Order: sequence, then C-alpha cells, then structure tokens
Amino acid sequence: MGGSSPLEGIRVLTLAGNVPGPVAAARLHRLGATVTKVEPPTGDPLAPISLAWYRALTHGQEILRLDLKDPARRERLHPLLEASDLLLTATRPAALERLGLGWEQVHARYPRLCQVAITGYPPPHENRAGHDLTYQAAAGMVAPPGLPRTLLADMASGEQAVSAALALLLARERGQGSGYTQLAMTEATDAFAAPLRYGLTAPGGLLGGGLPGYGMYPTRQGWIAVAILEIHFREALERELGVNSASREALERAFLARTAAEWEAWADARDLPIAAVRDPAAQ
Repeated sequence: MGGSSPLEGIRVLTLAGNVPGPVAAARLHRLGATVTKVEPPTGDPLAPISLAWYRALTHGQEILRLDLKDPARRERLHPLLEASDLLLTATRPAALERLGLGWEQVHARYPRLCQVAITGYPPPHENRAGHDLTYQAAAGMVAPPGLPRTLLADMASGEQAVSAALALLLARERGQGSGYTQLAMTEATDAFAAPLRYGLTAPGGLLGGGLPGYGMYPTRQGWIAVAILEIHFREALERELGVNSASREALERAFLARTAAEWEAWADARDLPIAAVRDPAAQ
C-alpha cells in the first residue's frame, strides 16, 4: 500500500475464528484498521494446529478471551460493539441470535455498526455445517482420493469478506447507513471455481492440458511449470530451443536436457514464463 493506511480510524471487532475470519481481519488490519479479536476461553481453533499461521494472522491485533455463553461475561462485549465500525462473525446465525448478537439485535442497539457474517451456505441453509473440504468438494475442486493443497474455500471467503466490509463502510460514509452482508462460503468457492466450471482448467481444457505451452514438464532433475500462452512467447521459445513447433513431444524431449533450476535461470534470462516446481515444505 506504499505506506498508506486507508482504513486508519476504523475499528473492527471480530468474533470469527478458524481461517476465513482471521484472513479477512488480517487484511483489514494491513489496510490500517484497528482490530480487536474476541476468542472463546479455549482460544482460536487455528492456534493448536498451526500456531505460526495463527500468529501471523493476528499480528498487531488485540486478543481478548471471553466466554460469550456466560451472560455476565458477554456484557463486556457491549462497550467493544459500541466503539466499533465493523463486526466480523463466522458463527452460524442461529447461534448468534441465541447470544443476542443477531443482526437485528445488534443493529437496534448499535445503529452505526456494520456487519459481515460468514456462513457456510446461503439461506435457507445458513445453519448447515461444513468446512473447506466439503465446500471444495461441492464445487468440484477436488480429485479423490487426493486432498486440496490449499484451503481455497477459506481463503476465497476471507478475501470476499474484505470486499464486503469495504463496500459496507463506504456506503455508510456516503450516508446510506450501516448495513449487513451475509457471505456464504459455498458461493465464494463457486466464484473462485469459475475457470473450472467454464471448462478453462477442466481436464483437456486450454489451461487443463489442452495447450502444450501451458503445463508441467519433467526435467533432468525436478519439474518445471511452463506458461507459454501468447504468440510472441511461443515463437521465442521455439527459436531459443531450436524446435520447429512447440508440440508436447518436442518440449518433453527438450526439457530433459537441463535441471529445473537451470531451466528457470535460462527462462529468466530470455523473459520467458517458466518456473521450477518447488516443494512447499522446503520453503
């Protein structure tokens, strides 16, 4: 952001644990917002399974432990709500209502407060249980028996929650009053799965193996990712490799001559989009 803080002076109160809420809160904090995170007495479920990531996502935030199921302790939440511009939740709406934290309840008491509520499914199924794997499976983003290499549904929902928050805050500043957005993780996942749904990245699609210039190739040691899409890249690759046509067979033979690291350096020197495939565990 070049040192700018567009959300300076904005206060965010988040009750959202696990991944989508913390991802959104971390982005809002990086944009300049002051973030207070309320966790249950046992803490955020993310912390015991990935402490380093939890710490990265909550860096610079105030962390409070409150048992919101206890009415007396829940009263400590109200001054925080009064002072906040945005409430971020990732709890099923029925549970929030039982706590007196449903949108209508909150809005009646804090009319300036905006809210982004992350749910698994859209109405009328917003109280249905789910997690990243089930959302990705429903969107066709997994190939059994393998598991996804990233939490796409969680990350997509976190990013869309930021967009929703910014839209609500902007509308309020323009005099349209505070508002509420319910963001379903299944819908966020479907949006990020559009390239697959439209066939672009489906098996055999142009970016799913249909183009020889866009794919993975073994080398003398390791693999490389080749993303030669534009004509000028293809012509340059053919010229530099000394092949008449960048067919899959020609590229397979050519790329066995060097290691993945060598091909990456070779491509960088020639401004070609080729990268060595790295092991995320080694980074």
